[in-house]
Amino acid sequence: MTAAALKSDEVLVDCQSVWKIFGAKAPAAIKAIAERGLTKKQVLQEFNCVVGVSDASLHVRRGEIFCIMGLSGSGKSTLIRLLNRLIDPSLGTVVVKGKDMSALSGPELRRMRARHIGMVFQSVALLPHRTVLENAAFGLEVQGVAKAERQRTAEQALARVGLADWLMRYPRELSGGMQQRVGLARAIAADPEIILMDEPFSALDPLIRRQLQDEFRQLTKALGKSAVFITHDLDEAIRIGDRIAIMKDGAIIQVGTAEEIILEPADGYVAEFVAGISRLHLIKAHSVMDPVSDYQRAHPAEDVASLVQTGPEADIDELIDLTMNSARDGVAVVERGSIVGVVTPRSLLRGVKGAQTNEPAAEQKRA
Repeated sequence: MTAAALKSDEVLVDCQSVWKIFGAKAPAAIKAIAERGLTKKQVLQEFNCVVGVSDASLHVRRGEIFCIMGLSGSGKSTLIRLLNRLIDPSLGTVVVKGKDMSALSGPELRRMRARHIGMVFQSVALLPHRTVLENAAFGLEVQGVAKAERQRTAEQALARVGLADWLMRYPRELSGGMQQRVGLARAIAADPEIILMDEPFSALDPLIRRQLQDEFRQLTKALGKSAVFITHDLDEAIRIGDRIAIMKDGAIIQVGTAEEIILEPADGYVAEFVAGISRLHLIKAHSVMDPVSDYQRAHPAEDVASLVQTGPEADIDELIDLTMNSARDGVAVVERGSIVGVVTPRSLLRGVKGAQTNEPAAEQKRA
């Protein structure tokens, strides 16, 4: 992994071949899918059942922000509700902190949600007759936490989201963005390890939305939380996520970092999604560099060590500046004191256009 790799490989959420089919004939539909490979449309026609999630597998690591992205009807909101068992899967397993969610009793499930999983919906659903402080403390109240303690914890959570001066206000006195902050404070007040976010910012104005995106990412990282964030906006997924899953018709089409998805889209559907995304700050030197041997063959008289140097995480924008300010045709990529590749004007153009790196460069990058 690169320097941007996640700090922990511990898996907190493990979703294994999960299906959710809505309808009275769901068991028969699942059997027919397994035996005959029916499509979503065929399942609807033959069984009058709707395939909400189709054979979805994913894992979320500790400290990771995992974005699930797709258009309306893609199954993303259904999938996130399967993760905390707001709905039960038709088939497959959801494991949270090593526990099969479907095997939990009612009290065990409530404890799991209360202590380990926080959720924020698009509609924050604040209690209108309660103050901001009381709304933020509501989850702790449900858990039976003493009033003084829950208010102290809620105050700290509200301070983290910038609402320390609004404790005694009511939801009607807040803007949409501020109400979302209360929802987030309510979620983090219980100190869950996992936060589920279902399109929480989609109804907000663009400027407020970008501000909350940045604040959410910074806060989540500062608190060491894991998050699953649902969105229909690829720009939002790229801005927030460490990794992104793209869904279509209930199925996960591709999972990867923004850089991986943009450089190597799994199919035409994904390629169409990423076609308009600027690569200047997403594609890094390690993805576009050529092997040192290629550069040396093309420039036998030049000493690679004398090239301008940068690290493997330098983005296209930075590489363009280095190239323009250098009299040479290459920028050496240095990792742990060794030159691991060279970025040339030609490889820069590949990165800007979106073409995949050549195989030798990719192999040297992995080595």
